[in-house]
Amino acid sequence: MVNPLKKIIQGKSWFQIVSDKYFLVTAFFIVWMLFLDNYSYLDHRLLNKEIEELEDNKEYYKEEIEKDKEQIKKLKNPAETEKYAREKYYMKRENEDIYIIEFEGDTIQ
Repeated sequence: MVNPLKKIIQGKSWFQIVSDKYFLVTAFFIVWMLFLDNYSYLDHRLLNKEIEELEDNKEYYKEEIEKDKEQIKKLKNPAETEKYAREKYYMKRENEDIYIIEFEGDTIQ
């Protein structure tokens, strides 16, 4: 059995195949759908990249929310609240002095 596509192509040159109206319409349709349409392949690629970035951001923020929830649970304890205030905001008790020692490599530029 002979392949129908081979049968069509067998007697024609490449110019006759390219100038065929069905080939031209099909080629135009493919070019239109890949590059010119509102829902083109290129637009889909860009949108898919953006979706991936947003999903990565979503995962990052979920992790940050979990860390913050743990921190809030810790801060419900008065001893932890005092420790946090002393470390982060350099708060002190009455009649107490605080000395902050900075080394050369520890300063923020």
